[in-house]
This record gives sequence, structure tokens and C-alpha cells, in this order.
Amino acid sequence: MTLTELKYVVAVARERHFGRAAEACFVSQPTLSVAIKKLEEELDVKIFERSASEVTVTPLGQEIVRQAQVVLEQAAAIKEIAKRGKDPLAAPLRLGLIYTIAPYLLPDLVKQVIERARQMPLILQENFTARLLEQLRVGEIDAAILAEPFPDTNLAVAPLYDEPFVAVLPASHPLAAREAVSIDELKRETMLLLGAGHCFRDHVLQVCPEFARLSDSAEGIQKSFEGSSLETIKHMVAAGMGVTLVPRLAVPRGALDAATREAVAASLGGDAQHLRYVPITGEPPTRRVVLVWRRSFTRYEAIAALRNAVYACELPGCQRLT
Repeated sequence: MTLTELKYVVAVARERHFGRAAEACFVSQPTLSVAIKKLEEELDVKIFERSASEVTVTPLGQEIVRQAQVVLEQAAAIKEIAKRGKDPLAAPLRLGLIYTIAPYLLPDLVKQVIERARQMPLILQENFTARLLEQLRVGEIDAAILAEPFPDTNLAVAPLYDEPFVAVLPASHPLAAREAVSIDELKRETMLLLGAGHCFRDHVLQVCPEFARLSDSAEGIQKSFEGSSLETIKHMVAAGMGVTLVPRLAVPRGALDAATREAVAASLGGDAQHLRYVPITGEPPTRRVVLVWRRSFTRYEAIAALRNAVYACELPGCQRLT
């Protein structure tokens, strides 16, 4: 029994005609017919009932055809494994990103990957840090882009960039016209935070632990001061409910320049026209964004290609790390 014979069997079962099956397999009809007859003799069963007008599959033949399809699929999978071994970029890379990175990095990152490794499509997953680490552990994803710190899970870690935080205020706020604001000034404001589970929330609380009282001990209306995403938080700021901090890549182009921020806000329209992005004085708080993967993951070239794609992104205001 050979894979070629199984291929012929599946083709005849699909076409219900020896001539058309032979054309589909790029062989002559006598060659195909002889191969199938040889297989039937070897198995000592009839796979097909032949008549002048049609070819039908016997009940036992149907089971053989189904199993032949499985065998051919598995054989193709073996070839795919070998192909990946020769070209580590010739297969998809399953990449996870946390919610506060994905919307702002992915548009440019996907473009850069297509330009540099078109044969390596990205299969993308957004989630919380804890969930992405679990998915890495069990092999559901191949790599993840996270922000430090996170629990040590014996993963390989490569730093990508340091990203500063920027203040976001309502356009009507007294500090909104300033070229920069200090953390001490922000501490006197109502800070809007992401909900529990977002690592960016923890980053903000590390800088300003006073803000923890808004969600940990407050009651009533202050419970609504937590949002499910940075974009939701921005809408809350635009409504005048408070101020917040966002990572630098979440800032629209030109919105930090005091000379152009008004025009940028007007061009964005909607709630965005009621927001002002203001740099933080001195050494602004930052987060370190890293790429992590299992140490047992052998497609090193795929990891290198992904890192290079990230480095090729614009990353305005961020410090690239190599």
C-alpha cells in the first residue's frame, strides 16, 4: 500500500469517474486503474463498484476512503513540519499582547511583519498578563508582548522598549494648557484607573499609590471611576470625570505639541476634541515592554524576525532597547 494509491482512491471517490480522477491526479487512466486494482487485491476487498455509466463506493470502501483521507492529511502534516524546520518563518506565529499595548502597537507591527516576513502570518490574541502567561505555559501561543513586572515563569525575555506615561486631561481643565505637569499636581486630581487585572493600573498605582483609595475603599459613584479599557477611560476624561495617565503610544500624533494640540484635537472630532495630552515634567514614569517566549520554542528566527519588526515600528517617544 502506498500514499499514491490512497491518493487515487480518494480522487475516484470524489469524482465518481476514473477518467476525471486520473486527470485530477495528472496520470493516465490505465495507470490509476491498475493501481486501484492492485490495492483492492492486496486488501482483498472491493472499494468501488464499476458500471458502464458510473462508479460507486462500496460500504466498506467508504470506510477505507475516510481513513485514506486521514492518512493523506497526516502525511501532509509531516511535510509541513519538515518545511517549518527548513524555514522557521514558513509557519504562523501565535502572538499574545496585553490590552494596553495591542491597539497602539499592532497596526504598525503587522505592517512591518508583512514587509519583513510575509511568509509568517501572525495569529493575534489580546488578553490580561496572567492569562497570556498561562497560554504560553500550555503552548496555546508561541510568544507574548507584555509589560514588566510579571511573575517569573522561567520564560525567555527580550526587552523591546521603555515607554513613558502621559497625562490626559479634559480640555477645560486648568492644567490642560500647560506645556507639562508634575506628578504632584496630578495627585490632587481625581484619577481614573483601569479595572483590576490590567497591569497598567498597577503601573499607575506604583507611581501614585494614593490613587488606590478610589477603587479599593471608595463606595458609590467612585466605583465608576474604573474603566474596562484605555479608550473607555479617555471618554470618561472627556466627560470631565477626572484625569488619567496613558502610555505614550496611545497618544495621537501631534497631540503633545503645545503649538499643534488644539488643531489635532479639533481634527479628531468626537470626544477626542475634548481631551488634552500633556507631558509629565522631569523623569516621567515609564513601563518596560518586553517579548517573552518559552525556552523550549525552537523557531529562534521567528522570534528574531518579530523583534526586528517591533524595532522597525515608529515607537514615538519610546526608548528602543536592544
